[in-house]
Amino acid sequence: MPKKLLILLLFLSPFLMQSQSIIWKTDINEAVATSAEKRKPLLIFFTGQGVNPQLQNEIFATRDFEEWSRKNVILVKLDLSDPTVADAAKEQNLRLKNAFGIEEIPQVCFTEVAVRKGKTNFNKLGLISYMSSGVRAWISESNLILNPE
Repeated sequence: MPKKLLILLLFLSPFLMQSQSIIWKTDINEAVATSAEKRKPLLIFFTGQGVNPQLQNEIFATRDFEEWSRKNVILVKLDLSDPTVADAAKEQNLRLKNAFGIEEIPQVCFTEVAVRKGKTNFNKLGLISYMSSGVRAWISESNLILNPE
């Protein structure tokens, strides 16, 4: 019996380790630098305490989202109610929320970033929120925002 358990654990460990490899940046400045370096748009997830967890649980926690996000975007999570965030960062996050027209959270904003002469310019591509039709529909809609035809 222990031998079978060990074999099962060895078989499953790559899947368990891979499913935890999503990295959300929480500092917009770091995310902007990574976006410029990797030439990928930002997916900014605006959230807060007590918001509906469906977007996180049914979309972001899936392998499909993990694989898609790794190829297509830089992930940024801005928790607007996080008490550990410095006041200056809170103000910056609220300015971003307002600039992108985020009226309700949780909400996702896709944006391209350009840094020229020390100034950061955002080009908002679109907004998307939770979709009850599942992760594949959410990814499909996101792809339309990122690659309009």
